[in-house]
Amino acid sequence: MRGTLRPVLLLCILPAGFFIAFFLAPMAVVLIASLTTPKGLPTLSHYVRILADAYHWNVLWVTFRISILTTLACVLIGYPLAWYLVRVIQWRPWRRACLILLVVPMFTSNIVRSFGWMVLLGRNGLVNDGLIALGVIERPMRFLGTELGILIGLVYILLPFIVLTVGNALAKVGEAVELASADLGATPADTFWRIIFPLSLPGLMSGAVMVFMLAASAYVTPALLSGGQITVFSMLIFQQYSSVFDFNYGGALSMTMLVMTLALVTIAGRLSEPRRT
Repeated sequence: MRGTLRPVLLLCILPAGFFIAFFLAPMAVVLIASLTTPKGLPTLSHYVRILADAYHWNVLWVTFRISILTTLACVLIGYPLAWYLVRVIQWRPWRRACLILLVVPMFTSNIVRSFGWMVLLGRNGLVNDGLIALGVIERPMRFLGTELGILIGLVYILLPFIVLTVGNALAKVGEAVELASADLGATPADTFWRIIFPLSLPGLMSGAVMVFMLAASAYVTPALLSGGQITVFSMLIFQQYSSVFDFNYGGALSMTMLVMTLALVTIAGRLSEPRRT
């Protein structure tokens, strides 16, 4: 028994050490800093300052509002796109090309992509020129410095996470399931809503959680597309660490953001669980 356990323990040492060194240890440093003064004395004043200030609650609301809207937009766009890639496209080279087009932008820095959207969403950018040419608007619309501009940038960056997770879930639903449903007299709509959609829901929830977490913690895209007009919580944290150099208060902001985000994800997970009757 000991001989068989030793290789397993040796294999676990490296990933466990990596997890402790690069995840738990930094988290512990931030947590300890948030609970101490610059002189190392224990205190809760940083959290009291955050929770008692209406400004921080307003920034939190803006952050989570943008994150929730980004998640909803990615779900509404990503699910049909995943369905098209998995169920509609039959020619494998075209499907492979679509997946490459979807994934390739992820290899580009968020800074580069955000700067690209700054050009596209400008007053003389391609988006405004296209809307004017189509007659949708008469004069250039303001995108930069608005929540809509941030939302567009985040949806573009995070959409692949929904498409890939949902596509993987849809690919696991065999054609035999649909044929059996049709043989039992179910319509295509009934088959989708009662069989396919519930089976793909775990993939959809996984993608939605990733999108929400990444949107809530995003810094580069909101910082560039907001034009200094909108502040999200990650920008407050960055200011404390890079400009004010108040690592204790920055740690408290980080832990507050982490707890709030995990609480929302937990609540969403509980609400999405199927109810047992």
